[in-house]
Amino acid sequence: MNKNEMYRMIPKTDILLKEKEIQELADKYGRQAVVGILQEILQELREKAAELADGGREEEGAEVIGQTIQQLPGRVHERLEQLFRPEMISVVNGTGIILHTGLGRAPLGEQAGLRGGKITGTYTNLELNLNTGERGERCAHFERLLCRITGAEAALAVNNNAAAVLLILTALARGGEAAVSRGELVEIGGKFRIPDVMEQSGTRLREVGTTNRTRLSDYENAINEETKVLLKVHTSNYRIVGFTESVPLEDLCALGKQRDICVVQDLGSGVLVDLSRYGLRGEPTVQASVSAGADVVCFSGDKLLGGPQAGIIVGKKCFLDRMRKHPLARALRIDKFTAAALEQVLLEYLNPDQAVRRIPVLRMLTRPAEEVRQEAEILADEIRKKRREKYGEKCREIPVQVTVEPCTSRAGGGALPEEEIGSFALCVRPGKITGKSAGQITGKSAGQISAAELQRRLRTLPVPVLGRIVRDRFLVDMRTVSDTDREYLAELFSGEELFSPGTFRAPDGMEQKAEPEKGSGL
Repeated sequence: MNKNEMYRMIPKTDILLKEKEIQELADKYGRQAVVGILQEILQELREKAAELADGGREEEGAEVIGQTIQQLPGRVHERLEQLFRPEMISVVNGTGIILHTGLGRAPLGEQAGLRGGKITGTYTNLELNLNTGERGERCAHFERLLCRITGAEAALAVNNNAAAVLLILTALARGGEAAVSRGELVEIGGKFRIPDVMEQSGTRLREVGTTNRTRLSDYENAINEETKVLLKVHTSNYRIVGFTESVPLEDLCALGKQRDICVVQDLGSGVLVDLSRYGLRGEPTVQASVSAGADVVCFSGDKLLGGPQAGIIVGKKCFLDRMRKHPLARALRIDKFTAAALEQVLLEYLNPDQAVRRIPVLRMLTRPAEEVRQEAEILADEIRKKRREKYGEKCREIPVQVTVEPCTSRAGGGALPEEEIGSFALCVRPGKITGKSAGQITGKSAGQISAAELQRRLRTLPVPVLGRIVRDRFLVDMRTVSDTDREYLAELFSGEELFSPGTFRAPDGMEQKAEPEKGSGL
């Protein structure tokens, strides 16, 4: 058999589409998707056949073609399911990192999520003034709230804080200079740096002071006819300690007023409540920056604020009006989901005590460690109870050690970099399967999975569980675990499948083969 004869064994797509099983898949998933998958598989088969033919293995090639054609409906179905399965899914955050960038930073509160979802599913007065019937501003819905909460004259929002800095500098300082302390030339994440943002804005960077010490006189000496902005960047994602000196915002604002130069403060994370009231390191509030005299203040919406991703700008109306008129304002504007969700979150801040309880980020940051410990103990007891109910005395043959131990949570997301927040974690340590269960449960010899393998399995679940490994134990920090998450964990950790050596079958029926262990990273 030569290569051409092998190729003739591979049916054409049109012929395959007439088969009953393939037709059923086309009815369910759409003809276009099925055709695309069929063509992919057939092309792969042609390439494999050619490879075997060139190696003088024509008989093996014919066998491969026959097997593939026989298994074709199942393979097409498998790929279609994979294609139509959303990749972005909910996860259980047991890492203890509250603003986990990889996990979407701030989770929205129930009301904000519902409000945003409802608005996006309907027509809304996003840019319609219902009082006048004329075109309105999308930022107007939350501007009134931001002004009331912060004391600013005006406010607007763009899609993130880097965009906010870009808009501010482009609208206010393009073609001129912006003076910034060398100790504040931060990298904000994702390899984006303040100097890079400034360059894109068309603003020339004028460095003042040194990395660890900058004085007011450094700014005074740097000011010239080209100076458009005095920029102060809050080091929200790192700290310089030791022999240091920086210029208080009030002093910089006084200098800006004296020289008629706009003072801009980039707060980074930004916060609207005084966290020091809850035993955390005091972060400068937006209200304090406005009160100190800053002309423009910008900060993130999805960090300490606890809202959707946004770059929020507040300050003097004359400066914000210039930004609104700039073409970048439209290019960087937020969508209606963000506008609705942000408005709902800000409504919570009208009552700060309520905001701390109802906004997930604030609630997680301020929860007493003892409260976290109690919830962890309840969960551990629930897991042990469920295991006894499911397996009785066989629990001894399927040992899983579940304990509660102290740990440390972190704010994450470039916020409160030095803050260690006392917490408690559910510690899970699989034991070695013994007795009759060694063969009955796993189908293989007795064994024990490692914490790294347990971590891998938990990542492959329909609702993945993320945590960290300490001394061969898998830790789930309970500070970042929600009420519904706890119910899920109780059922998950009380089962036997998760801890059995060998083949792991996830609850959705998806089979996961054990893989070589590659460390303990997330």
